[in-house]
Amino acid sequence: MKRIIALFSGEGTNLANLIEKIHHKYALITCAITNNPEAGGIARARAAGIPVEICDHTQFDTREAYDRALVEMIREYDPDLVVLCGFMRILTPIFTSQIRSINLHPSLLPAYKGAKAIERSFESGDQTCGVSVHWVSDELDGGEIIAQRSFNRSEDETLESFTAKIRAIEHEILPLSVIAIVKES
Repeated sequence: MKRIIALFSGEGTNLANLIEKIHHKYALITCAITNNPEAGGIARARAAGIPVEICDHTQFDTREAYDRALVEMIREYDPDLVVLCGFMRILTPIFTSQIRSINLHPSLLPAYKGAKAIERSFESGDQTCGVSVHWVSDELDGGEIIAQRSFNRSEDETLESFTAKIRAIEHEILPLSVIAIVKES
């Protein structure tokens, strides 16, 4: 069975979704790594019996130093794939050139790369919005797109309802993308 590492920074809802939909079914999540020692996802991973590593970015002077430590930590687990699911770090070529990884992004790339994509997409007034899964590359949110799913904004859309639609799509598209990749490998 293929081995996956999940990287996360926050509450871990996408991590929990991956655990539910793929762990021990299509792949093994051998470790969950966070840059945030206070991340809610730590408890979610531990509750599923998944080892958690904390690589706190505030303990490093540069992005490059952080990425070197992160790459070293990941290599100890020898994964087939690394899945960024709400990992809120801009990664340098030290990471991107060495680690085979995919990222979940809450917009229809190439639109709204980077942080606050949900808010920027909502505020844009675009009629069609959605979610992307892409290969991680040296360019921020610029790697080859693996999958996208869209929805049409309703006339009475609020940021809360818009965000709920994004989250629902994330919970569908990320596991499907991971399953497709591990089946191909």
